[in-house]
Amino acid sequence: MKKFIILLFLMISGAVFSQVAIGASPENNNRWTFGGGIGVGFGSNSAFNLSASPRVGYRLTNDLEAGVLGSVSWQTSDYYRSTLFGVGPFVNYYFARSFYVGANLQQYFINYKDKYYDYKINEQETALYLGGGYMQRIGNNSFMQIGVMYNVLYKENSSFLSSGLIPNIGFVVGL
Repeated sequence: MKKFIILLFLMISGAVFSQVAIGASPENNNRWTFGGGIGVGFGSNSAFNLSASPRVGYRLTNDLEAGVLGSVSWQTSDYYRSTLFGVGPFVNYYFARSFYVGANLQQYFINYKDKYYDYKINEQETALYLGGGYMQRIGNNSFMQIGVMYNVLYKENSSFLSSGLIPNIGFVVGL
């Protein structure tokens, strides 16, 4: 049975890779992009943060990309523990070969627990990020994106998020 499954996977992968036309520009065939970013943070009072933000995109044109991105963040310290999940669509427009502007709508699901007061929060928050940045090619189909986004729905006194301004560094691979 194992030999049959391995042979089946080899035939399927051969069929998938054979779909690229000979002599065609790779940019016409490779419209899917994958990427994201990861982060680790440390702070006072034994604070620790681990986050990941995967993304999947599809190039609608050579300059316009749309897709879905997610985010997950775990935070803990001597005083609290929180988990934040986010998911939503994004769109990026690339211009002048190295720059982009973009928008992304995130729906966050927040779980927060204060360790001393036995206080718990389970809520949702919507964020609409607008911004842009710089894109640098770092390989054949690999890119690094450096930019800044601002949550236009951020309200200082009522938002669970710490700030409306979000700097970002991410990596994208086109397939």
